Amino acid sequence: MRGIVCLAVAASVAVALGARPVAAADKKSCKLDNGIEHIVYIQFDNVHFRRDNPNVPSDLEQTPNLLNFLEDNGTFFTNHHTPLISHTSVDIVTSLTGVYGDKFGVPIGNSIGLFLNGVASFPSSFTYWTDVLADGTPEMLAQNGKNAPAPWVPFTRAGCDVGAFSIANIEFENVTSDIDAVFGEGSATDMAVDTELASPNPAIRAKPVADFEGIIIHCAQNSPLCAKNSAPDLLPDEPGGYNGFTALYGNINVQPQIAPSGPVKDLDGNIIADSFGNPGFPGFDPTPSQTLGYLATMLEAGVPVVYGYIEDAHDNHITGSGTFGPGEAGYETQLQAFNKAFGEFFARLAKDGITKKNTLFIITADENDHFVGGPPSPANCDGITTPCTYALKGEIDAFLDSVLFTEFGDATPFGIHFDDAPTFYINGNPSQTDPKTRNLERESGMAIGFDVVQGGTNQLAQALADQAEQALLHMITADPNRTPNFILFGNPDYFFETEKSGIPVTCTPMFDAASCFFEGSGFAWNHGDFQPQITNTWLGMVGPGVQKLGEFGAIFSDHTDIRPTILSLVGLKDDYAHDGRVLFEALDDEAVPRSLRAHQDTLSALAAAYKAINAPLGPLGFNTLTGISTTALASDDATFAILEAQIRGITTQRNQIAGQMIDMLEDAAFNNHPIDEGKAQQLINQANDLLASIPIP
Repeated sequence: MRGIVCLAVAASVAVALGARPVAAADKKSCKLDNGIEHIVYIQFDNVHFRRDNPNVPSDLEQTPNLLNFLEDNGTFFTNHHTPLISHTSVDIVTSLTGVYGDKFGVPIGNSIGLFLNGVASFPSSFTYWTDVLADGTPEMLAQNGKNAPAPWVPFTRAGCDVGAFSIANIEFENVTSDIDAVFGEGSATDMAVDTELASPNPAIRAKPVADFEGIIIHCAQNSPLCAKNSAPDLLPDEPGGYNGFTALYGNINVQPQIAPSGPVKDLDGNIIADSFGNPGFPGFDPTPSQTLGYLATMLEAGVPVVYGYIEDAHDNHITGSGTFGPGEAGYETQLQAFNKAFGEFFARLAKDGITKKNTLFIITADENDHFVGGPPSPANCDGITTPCTYALKGEIDAFLDSVLFTEFGDATPFGIHFDDAPTFYINGNPSQTDPKTRNLERESGMAIGFDVVQGGTNQLAQALADQAEQALLHMITADPNRTPNFILFGNPDYFFETEKSGIPVTCTPMFDAASCFFEGSGFAWNHGDFQPQITNTWLGMVGPGVQKLGEFGAIFSDHTDIRPTILSLVGLKDDYAHDGRVLFEALDDEAVPRSLRAHQDTLSALAAAYKAINAPLGPLGFNTLTGISTTALASDDATFAILEAQIRGITTQRNQIAGQMIDMLEDAAFNNHPIDEGKAQQLINQANDLLASIPIP
């Protein structure tokens, strides 16, 4: 936010210079440390730093207005990772909270599997923060069985309004239960929305989504911006209480406050609207121009903390269907629009006085997608001077229930979360040692698929995890009904489904493109799995207190580390302990507590050892998943029992060591307590001994 002295003069000068005046938000009300006056958080859907074709510059290489800003002005973490399963919703919420999915109730992907009356069902994990499931449990479920603490709370308690555009779960995700929960079933708002949803006119039916979904401002108490149009911000389970706070829900309530002269526009001057022309939320695949335009408008209205999400660059957003391969002409056109938007965004903010000198920029991607396709033509195409084309382009879709029925004669009914790494929910929810579970695990590990893109056969599973391994990977929630019987981490070229009828059929012939395997030509980018090309992503940080390290791969980090790093920089605390740690190696000494400067070599070694044993994609998690767990599920029952006991023992030992480590790291970061160097070294040694005991697959 800009200063409050001589506001009228400052505003008139800004207008004279061609800039948009930033609203006169009371700087005294929003207290952030290190000279940080604004936070701009942006998370992409699958925008890559790595090259998917070695000849074609990567997404970020073709977005130099963004990449150069991050590398030249701050730290660009290249050894950065997702949690497991690597999915949009889980990855974003992990980034927002600093904890893994077991602590917010959504550890397994874009759908939550549930055993309701003994049968698997799959409600969406894209849900507003206070939504509940059919069984009455909160969708965002803490380990105490209550609604997980909300990520905007430390900021609003500190007097800062928090705006969001299309980011997962901190704004409305539907216009039915979300409306009822906030405005009340039978309220004037609810009845008006129901009337529009029942209209025979499709544009009117779509209007509630444009009006209410995807956009929100969570308000500080007594916020001038929220004096009108706001409704209670209800968080009944928030530790310490959360009374007297309000929010502006949806564009219909936000826009009049941040853009009273008319609809909010994208960076190119177009009204942000849905496909019917309804002003407001355009849907959960917004263009960079739309997201950045809305965030800029919020910032200019005096909202100091903003979160936004931007669509991927590889799907065909030009026509709205299909996808592109690396270097295809349409892909290149979209990347040019990405680059243009970020150039305009940074220039616009600079005119508003919102710069790297007073603003913390955090930009990352939820995960990386794996491209499924044949070789490009011509072979030396680079996408820049010579566009690429692909004769074969599309994931391999496989009906998993029919494959298992054909290969093994097993017709055990089960549901899966359709995915590259499907979660199995066996009807009746049998135990881990039940023959139904064990047979399906072994069969899934042995199942053979037909590669309709490259030709030939290959093994479908590359790793397997039952509930013992899921506990080690932070995938067991407080609600046992959400836990799958097991997870098949698949060959990344495949996307697994089940027959629509729910009844498996015989694949005839088995290993042929005309059987249970076919090319899904409209989809060619898979995520959700464990492979490094999917789970190794990137993180950029620029702003006060952030060192200018450029590309930086010296330390392992993952999405849980983003939240504590932000809060440490701005001097705030959460209502819970994080799973992540402050990335102090990339911060200026004067920007971190003295306790993070003392014994820094030991502290860094402690943090590295902690991530190595606690992060799902650290060496402990990766090696137990691909080695011990996968072997156990494919083995006979006697070997299975031995290996399962080993995994449980490792998890117990890991939890004991990692728990002490994170307590020490959190205490140093947020309570200014220096570490006990002797105790820290002891824990590091214990972690290293544990790692050394795990065989490398």
